[in-house]
Amino acid sequence: MDARYILSFLLVAAACSCGGSKEPVPAEEETVTVNPTSLTFGADKAELTLDVTASDAFQAFPADGCTWVTVDPSYSAEKSAKVTVKVTKNDNYKERSTEITVKCGTTRVKVPVTQTAPDVDIDIPEGYQLVWRDEFNEGSIPSSEWWYETGAGGWGNNELQNYVAQSKDGTDLAYISNGTLKIEARKIGSTVYSIRMNTNKAWTYGWFEARIKVTDVPGSWPAFWMMPKNFKAWPADGEVDIMEYAISTQGKNKSSSSIHCTAYNHTIGTGKTHVQSVSNAATEFHTYACEWTADGFTFYIDGKAHHSFANDKKGNYDTWPFYNPFYLKLNLAWGGNMGGTVDESQLPAIYEIDYVRVFQKN
Repeated sequence: MDARYILSFLLVAAACSCGGSKEPVPAEEETVTVNPTSLTFGADKAELTLDVTASDAFQAFPADGCTWVTVDPSYSAEKSAKVTVKVTKNDNYKERSTEITVKCGTTRVKVPVTQTAPDVDIDIPEGYQLVWRDEFNEGSIPSSEWWYETGAGGWGNNELQNYVAQSKDGTDLAYISNGTLKIEARKIGSTVYSIRMNTNKAWTYGWFEARIKVTDVPGSWPAFWMMPKNFKAWPADGEVDIMEYAISTQGKNKSSSSIHCTAYNHTIGTGKTHVQSVSNAATEFHTYACEWTADGFTFYIDGKAHHSFANDKKGNYDTWPFYNPFYLKLNLAWGGNMGGTVDESQLPAIYEIDYVRVFQKN
């Protein structure tokens, strides 16, 4: 046999004996161990720790779009590390859940995260769920859930007060004590100052209620009402007055509820307002509420309906601008068209609110 062929045969045989035709050895799979394997939080803002052990550097992150859970660190070059998981306060008023992913290479471990609902004793209207509330049980001044309107100028009603942001010259005019919010109209120097405060959030449709004790000081005009978030013009964009109280013009122990729009408002004599008797309005708390749906409004005092306004379903903005988000307002006016005759000798006037709650359909 030719020597060249013998050499070729030997080279091929050597290659085969060295594993040249064997399957490649697979890479070792990455591993991740997480302890505990799930996390359960109470309703308040809190944090818990995960112990992570991995075969290499790892990442930890919440589910896409989840804004109430954060992890720290989100990346670790160490093979073993503690990861802090934080949750915000549960303001959804029902249990919520998501998951955290711990990733090492192609290996992923899912860690379920659950946060319980707040433990609250609230009478929820049938078919609704609680979506927002302020119970005025924390702190000494209103929270960042509210913003203030400020200034004088009559506010379109010839009102006499000057609205300020929470306090004037060191005197609190909006403050929390003994579980209620107090709003004062008080004379400081030669001017009567007061508060007009609004929710940062706005809603389209729902059940809106507050437990309130008004004031009988002549000239005072406490109100619980709603205005459109994207307000451009009054009355075209609408106004909803859940509770207005003014003894100088309505009489003592009488509260009114109203809606305003282009077709229906008091300036042209077509206002949709109803005045209802309320016993001991300034010495006892009463619950004032409004149910707003696509079909219309119903107003309640202590759970009893006293006024309604129906959507005519004609698609006319002049008669029904009430399909946009509205925010809630609390204010204590002094004098003006509805406040009427004032008596500064009886100041300060104090308007007291136990809670404000918002419910929406399930």
